[in-house]
Amino acid sequence: MRILLTAFEPFGGEDTNAALEAVQRVSAPAGVELERCTVPTVFGRCTETVLDAVRCFGPDVVVCVGQAAGRAAITPERVAINVREARIPDNAGWQPFNEPVDPDGPAAYFSRLPIHAIRDAIQSVGVPAAISDTAGTFVCNDLMYGLLRAIETEFPAMRGGFIHVPCTPQQAETRMPPLPSLPIEDTVRGLEAALTVL
Repeated sequence: MRILLTAFEPFGGEDTNAALEAVQRVSAPAGVELERCTVPTVFGRCTETVLDAVRCFGPDVVVCVGQAAGRAAITPERVAINVREARIPDNAGWQPFNEPVDPDGPAAYFSRLPIHAIRDAIQSVGVPAAISDTAGTFVCNDLMYGLLRAIETEFPAMRGGFIHVPCTPQQAETRMPPLPSLPIEDTVRGLEAALTVL
């Protein structure tokens, strides 16, 4: 099996991104060929980058990973919605408000990953996990929606979806009040467990 694992570059003025740190450390399960892709935190360009990697690598599964400040658990996402609405600008300075990801696309797409099995696998290694029903309206949702649209229209044999991870303790302690967090070692362990049930 071939798995493409993606993560965003740092954004919002931060120097690090917990998702990128974790993805860079994840080891492939036995029998899996793992490719990694660093994604720009930019509306639209994020999907283009991942789809370029898909066409080059030819994965069976794409797992996109993003950082969700304020969450205390690893959260596989159930659904992506056709909305762009940014609380902060993306890394290109764009801050859309109430715009569609795709004017011709449906209102939402559901994950093509086994989200319940992923949650259970992460919990089985002692790492907190829960299913999330919102990928937000920032670039994470943008990528999830764009990927799932491409799976429907261009790559029907491929599966894909999105997983959010918490901030690291080092990131969380710089916020006031401090945010929930998860040690990077636990995030890596949780993602590695997730890959075993794909």
